Amino acid sequence: MSPKNYVFFISITAALGGFLFGFDTAVISGAERAIQEIWQLSDWMHGLAIASALYGTVIGALFGGIPADRFGRKKSLLWIGIFYLVSAFGSAIAWDVSSFTLFRFLGGLGVGASSVVAPMYISEIAPAKNRGLLVALYQFNIVFGIVIAYLSNYLIGTAELAQEWRYMLAVEAIPALIYSLMIFRIPESPRWLITKSNMVDKAKQILQRTDPEGVDRAIQLVLEEEKKEKSKGSFSMLFQTKYLSSTLLAVMFAFFNQVSGINAIIYFAPRVFEMAGISTENALISTIGIGIVNLLGTFLGLYLIDRLGRKILMYIGSCGYIISLSLMAYNFLGPGIPSFWLPIFVFGFIVSHAIGQGSVIWVFISEMFPNELRAYGQSLGSFTHWILAAVIANVFPFFANEFGPGYIFVFFAVMMLGQLLWVWRKMPETKGRSLEEIQKELHPSYD
Repeated sequence: MSPKNYVFFISITAALGGFLFGFDTAVISGAERAIQEIWQLSDWMHGLAIASALYGTVIGALFGGIPADRFGRKKSLLWIGIFYLVSAFGSAIAWDVSSFTLFRFLGGLGVGASSVVAPMYISEIAPAKNRGLLVALYQFNIVFGIVIAYLSNYLIGTAELAQEWRYMLAVEAIPALIYSLMIFRIPESPRWLITKSNMVDKAKQILQRTDPEGVDRAIQLVLEEEKKEKSKGSFSMLFQTKYLSSTLLAVMFAFFNQVSGINAIIYFAPRVFEMAGISTENALISTIGIGIVNLLGTFLGLYLIDRLGRKILMYIGSCGYIISLSLMAYNFLGPGIPSFWLPIFVFGFIVSHAIGQGSVIWVFISEMFPNELRAYGQSLGSFTHWILAAVIANVFPFFANEFGPGYIFVFFAVMMLGQLLWVWRKMPETKGRSLEEIQKELHPSYD
């Protein structure tokens, strides 16, 4: 296998954690109504059971970097697969709401940890020239997993099976098992081997297969960084003055990702369409369209990220956000726009996200931190992303019913104007540069 094909195989294997992430997140949409009926759940208890995976995601994101740093990226990826597998089987055979909630929580831990470990692992093993594309495979797999979950739910839902919701949830065990087995065929991160285990020779063997042209340079840069930072990394070091610029970049990037309103649209698109006067059937069809448009936009983002760079994609995405969100707000607040335009505006919003934030977020955060802090920094960025996702998902229905979605979309548009200014003033370009070279720019005292 050529080095190019080998590193692609490694990256796509790790990125399959993103597929399970997307599948796990979306598959519940086909099962949640049956779950409420079969166990006669109150709205509060139903919401808690369905949201249990999201709470697990927050915890998995916050603490996922610890085992990745202590035991290695590869072992952590394997355990993530096992969590997905247990969650899929357990949720499908759950005997009451408590067992269901527990197994969904375990799946959420896998989702959160995956959002930390997989992008970090790919960024550490990929050559600098195409690191953006390879790390962005994770985001593509998230989107692909969402589409396949919707399709799987549709096929099972039309098969007239008894307790079809159990089959919907059980299907995830198949890709989870495949992913777990494939992890055995990938190597450990060479940067982790050098910085955490002092296994330079083994790291060199791996780099000779993944980046033969840059192996000596990569090892030299990692060793130079290791000499400068002899102390072990810790979460508290993220807030030291020396590293604060990296921490703020990761946190602000994750913050803007969520205040774009992306999860409000993904989770509540049918509700938004119906509030605009679109029939339930057409609302569901439009929701499927969101998944397809998201997938196509992600394809375009993958193609462009190492060609145009991270910052240009964020400019494109930010401008698209502002325009589409403003039109969505005007559709609700302004006179004379037929409701059938709303799905078109939403599709424009989804494309803007897929090309910009969707393609860039996991790449950019994984590039922001030195080797000894990358696991902790990735955890903080992912935690910020998920805690805001939980908050927005919880408050959106209330504010939409209380004030109408139009004013909410105005708020999101203003936030995206803030993102555009932040990208212009603060965001560095990282295209085509090694992780260690990026650190030298972020921290002038690095030399």
